Amino acid sequence: MRIVSAHEAVSGIKSGQQVFMHAAAATPEVLLGALVDRAAELEDVKIVHMHAEGPHPHLAPDMVGHFLHKALFIGPNARKAVNEGRAEFIPVFLSDIPVLIEQNYLPLDAVLCNVTPPDEHGFCSLGTSVDAMLSAVRHAKSVIVQFNKSMPRTLGDSFIHIDRIDFAVEVDQPPYDYSSGEPDAVESKIGEFVADLVADEATLQMGIGAIPSAVGRKLYDKKDLGVHTEMFTDILVDLVERGVVTCARKEINCGKIVTAFMMGTQRLYKFVDNNPMVEMRPVDYTNDTSVIRRFKRMTAINSAIEVDLTGQVCADSIGHRMYSGVGGQMDFMRGAALAQEGRAIIALPSTAAGGTVSRITASLKEGAGVTTTRSHVRTVVTEYGVAELFGQSLRERAKRLIAIAHPDFRDELTSYAKQYHEL
Repeated sequence: MRIVSAHEAVSGIKSGQQVFMHAAAATPEVLLGALVDRAAELEDVKIVHMHAEGPHPHLAPDMVGHFLHKALFIGPNARKAVNEGRAEFIPVFLSDIPVLIEQNYLPLDAVLCNVTPPDEHGFCSLGTSVDAMLSAVRHAKSVIVQFNKSMPRTLGDSFIHIDRIDFAVEVDQPPYDYSSGEPDAVESKIGEFVADLVADEATLQMGIGAIPSAVGRKLYDKKDLGVHTEMFTDILVDLVERGVVTCARKEINCGKIVTAFMMGTQRLYKFVDNNPMVEMRPVDYTNDTSVIRRFKRMTAINSAIEVDLTGQVCADSIGHRMYSGVGGQMDFMRGAALAQEGRAIIALPSTAAGGTVSRITASLKEGAGVTTTRSHVRTVVTEYGVAELFGQSLRERAKRLIAIAHPDFRDELTSYAKQYHEL
């Protein structure tokens, strides 16, 4: 291993090669910037990653021909490039990303990481994002890292040794901040309905955004909740500090918050630093349905863009326009459904676009992807209530979903359902 400048660290990356990049709050900004600085001498360098925070100079229009981003999950900063054809999207369950790497579906010439400086034993923590990075580090031909003094040292299956590192750059940049803001009245009402479905001693999976935050704020009276999730935000710190999340009743990984990555404020990153309660694990563990189903009261809370009257859930696109990705929704929806007393919940506002569009729809938009099939969906929640769909006929599903749609759209939805014999 050699400690070098950023430009020297990425100097070995050549045209046509494929590079995997650390994601979420751990974007290796210094290394990425140095690579983009070489754009004039590079052609068709493929940069693969899930959503990564921060500016993405490799996605600028004038980078076409020099860099091609291959998104495993589309963040806001990559959405325009994907939908304009300047970047590509790979549909994949989060749990399968390590398989893509290990079985050479995504051969990697280099990996760019953002890690802690090595400890006295030569180990560096992957900090805020383990996700698929261990597989990438183990299978890439070259490993290039930022030794980041401000990266929290997370524990668990989170370490790489300096023997695996080829080049390192010394930096001091805190992980990216993320805040979902204060939940509005609609999100708070959804939070109330979802919280009522969470039993004491349940194990939670909650994603990112205002609704998971709103749910968390309504859980303060619960007892001995556990956490097994792909990611979490600041709301978890509140629940731990209030004694709500103890993880004491978890069937496996007892006493541990198990996660693959996190995005939040510096308060969250301080909380996880050297915290033995937080155990980082790769996504092929956190999102493995055979692991998830072992939690007796596993409760998975996910969102959607739209849900049709048969229960089909679209969470990755608005019609033909790609919006995010498959992520871990199906991993956790199925795993929670298989648990003994599990809960698989889809939570979403009843409308979009300032109340002009219903998110409970007669049918999915043309081009929309089915993220969770009608056979997998169990419980749907809006600010108007809870629709239990498991075991229900198409007719009964339509009736229950219309009841939680916004009142302005119920007549229209009812008329459609009668026309197509769903009512």
